[in-house]
Amino acid sequence: MTERDVAAELAIRELVARYSEAVSRGDAKAFAATWAEDGEWLLLGQRAVGPEATTAQWQRLVRGFEFVVQLSHGGIIEVEGATASGRWQISEYGRGKDGSSFFSLGFYADRYVCSDGCWRFQSRHFEAVYAGPIDLSGAATSLPGDS
Repeated sequence: MTERDVAAELAIRELVARYSEAVSRGDAKAFAATWAEDGEWLLLGQRAVGPEATTAQWQRLVRGFEFVVQLSHGGIIEVEGATASGRWQISEYGRGKDGSSFFSLGFYADRYVCSDGCWRFQSRHFEAVYAGPIDLSGAATSLPGDS
């Protein structure tokens, strides 16, 4: 791994952290800043392209929540020059404005692009493994890539 690859990996880890921080703080401007101009977000069967559309989609999804906290766990990143790919485990906790609670576990499969020295999401596709009560009593799906 070259020094440049190490710097890219650190910048991508910061990008993922900024994304989760924006989700947790409800910061639309910071959320939009993580996306490339043609960045694609695929989540729960919904697709959005570009910072404006991805931010609008995210705001629709969290509209009914009092709060959402997203945690990004161990990521694997492969740098390929000015592009890279990554895979992250994600957990989210939330409470609805109606007092209900929400918990999810899943994986993000990412593509990143570096433009003007700044790494952003080229694509971010979420695969849910579990969504339901925090005691894990709900139904789970197979891990991504399992046969």
